[in-house]
Amino acid sequence: MVIGAVALIVIGPEKLPRVARTVGTLLGKAQRYVADVKAEVNRSMELEELKKMKETVETAARDVESSIRTGAGEFEKEWSDATSTAQTALEAPASYPEYRNPKKKWRIKQGATPNWYKARNGIRTKALSGAARVARFRPQKFN
Repeated sequence: MVIGAVALIVIGPEKLPRVARTVGTLLGKAQRYVADVKAEVNRSMELEELKKMKETVETAARDVESSIRTGAGEFEKEWSDATSTAQTALEAPASYPEYRNPKKKWRIKQGATPNWYKARNGIRTKALSGAARVARFRPQKFN
């Protein structure tokens, strides 16, 4: 309030609004500049953190890769030992009996549902023509 009163006395009431607008725009520009500098500093700090994290992940990946390669060498050795013993076991020819189908008439198709079940439950066993179906279900005329 004191600064406002002194500005009103020194500058005068006619020029005070224009000076206030100019001071406001300069303060706004200064605040934006400070905010940009802060954002840039934060970005650079995050970038450094990401670089450190990347380096730790890369070293961990290299360690895992080296352990896998050593394990793969051992696996290859064990695999070659196992396959060599399996090949010696396979060298003896195995004789299998010839396949014989248990049923004589296996090509003849058998019905899955018995006829007595179809008759009891009213399942059609024979196809009816359209005329026969109409004649069967035609209502009876009363005399």
